[in-house]
Amino acid sequence: MFTGIIEAAVPVLAAEAQGSGLRLTLKAPDLAEWSVSRGDSVAVSGACLTVEDLGEGGEICFDLSAETVARTWFGSLEPGQRLNLERALKLDARLDGHLVSGHVDGGAGVLDVQPRGDGGTEIAFQADPGQDRYLVDKGSVTLDGVSLTVISPQQGRFHVALIPLTLELTSLGDLRTGDRVNLEADMIGKWVERLLPSQG
Repeated sequence: MFTGIIEAAVPVLAAEAQGSGLRLTLKAPDLAEWSVSRGDSVAVSGACLTVEDLGEGGEICFDLSAETVARTWFGSLEPGQRLNLERALKLDARLDGHLVSGHVDGGAGVLDVQPRGDGGTEIAFQADPGQDRYLVDKGSVTLDGVSLTVISPQQGRFHVALIPLTLELTSLGDLRTGDRVNLEADMIGKWVERLLPSQG
């Protein structure tokens, strides 16, 4: 379980095909209090991955299954791209974002990026088909692992407002028109939908 509060954005060192999946190697964050061990769960731009190996030079390696590659935009990864990292939530920690499982539901494409006068940015997205029913005005959504607030959803199109700190500390500041992000809908809405009787 995660919160959508990113701890670091680090560059891809390598993304190599491995059978029908992918071996992903990232640079470890240069943070004094950041450490992981083999077998730990880490949200990598929104996808919950298991640390497979740790390199002596500060690399972190993950093995991605074919399902993960199909569900995310990671099939088009290139060296140098930044990915967002968050370690698993401790039960005694503060929940500053919202409950995030790290199970990507689909994606969203960037339609427009508009700088704002306060140094922030507003980005318009188009969610993949089937995701629009989970987009609630002022509700939560996770984009590339970042907990954000939905603005004005309509037929799968929605906006998010990014403050300067979010632009600085996450990979969302690198987004351009046409880019893709991993989308995880608010899990509460998904559970409500699953448990309520079908309406027809």
